[in-house]
Amino acid sequence: MSRYRRANTAGATYFFTVVTYRRQPILCDTPVRTALRDAIVAVREQRPFTIDAWVLLPDHLHCIWTLPPDDVDFPVRWSMIKRRVSVACAAAYKRPDWLTASKRKHRESTLWQRRYWEHQIRDETDFIRHVDYIHYNPVKHGLCQQVAEWPHSTFHRHVAQGVYALDWGGVEAGMGEAFGE
Repeated sequence: MSRYRRANTAGATYFFTVVTYRRQPILCDTPVRTALRDAIVAVREQRPFTIDAWVLLPDHLHCIWTLPPDDVDFPVRWSMIKRRVSVACAAAYKRPDWLTASKRKHRESTLWQRRYWEHQIRDETDFIRHVDYIHYNPVKHGLCQQVAEWPHSTFHRHVAQGVYALDWGGVEAGMGEAFGE
C-alpha cells in the first residue's frame, strides 16, 4: 500500500480536485448540488475555511480553500463533506452493484472516488493561475463556449468583485493556450 504524504501547513491555501466514483456525471444534478451546498455550510460551521474559488462539473470539482491560521485539517473537512453528500443522496444515487469489498471495508459510498488531489498554493502567481484554471475548466471540457455561461462556479462572484471582466475566458480568446492545452 502506498503511503501518500499530504501537505500540512497550517493556515495555508490549497487547490483540490475531487472526482465522482467511476466518473459518474452527477455533480450538477440538483439533488447532489443541494446536498453538496448543505454539507459545505454544515462543515464550515464546525470547521471554518474560506472558499476562494470553486467550479462544479458533471464528474468532478475543483476548488481553492484557505484554512484558519492554526488549522491544517482539510482531510477531515473533505471526509465530512463527502459523507454528508453520500448520506443525503443515498436513496437516489447509491449503487449496491458497485460496492466492492474494499468500499465496504472503508465504509465508502458509490458517489466519490476514495482519494482526491491537493496542491498547496505557493505564492500569488500560483494562486492566480489556479483560480484561472478553475474558472476556465468548463470551457476546457466543452461544457460551454464562454466562462460566463457556466452557472456552477465562483466566476460570477469574482466578476462582481472586479477580478474578471464578464467576457473573460472564451474559446475565441485562446485561453486554452495559457493552460497548456
